[in-house]
Amino acid sequence: MFVLLLILVAALFALGFLHPIWWVAAAVLVYGTTRYARDRGGVRGRGGGSDPGDYDYRDYQERRDRQDRWERRYSRQNRGRWQREDRRDHEHHR
Repeated sequence: MFVLLLILVAALFALGFLHPIWWVAAAVLVYGTTRYARDRGGVRGRGGGSDPGDYDYRDYQERRDRQDRWERRYSRQNRGRWQREDRRDHEHHR
């Protein structure tokens, strides 16, 4: 697949010498391909050769923990109780 894409981009680039619109088509094809690969997880910003699934679960855990903290902090029903527990936790970790 990658080889065919490379040949197509090269052909579009060569045709660009006849009419510049082909250069635009080649650029759009390259941009679309890199965007598609990034959205599918082909390019990872985090280093390492680990399984990408590990990062998905780690992201899920971080998001869940942030949501739990937000709910504890801003829920009106339990605000006093959570503040007391947070204060106790804070004092305990000193």
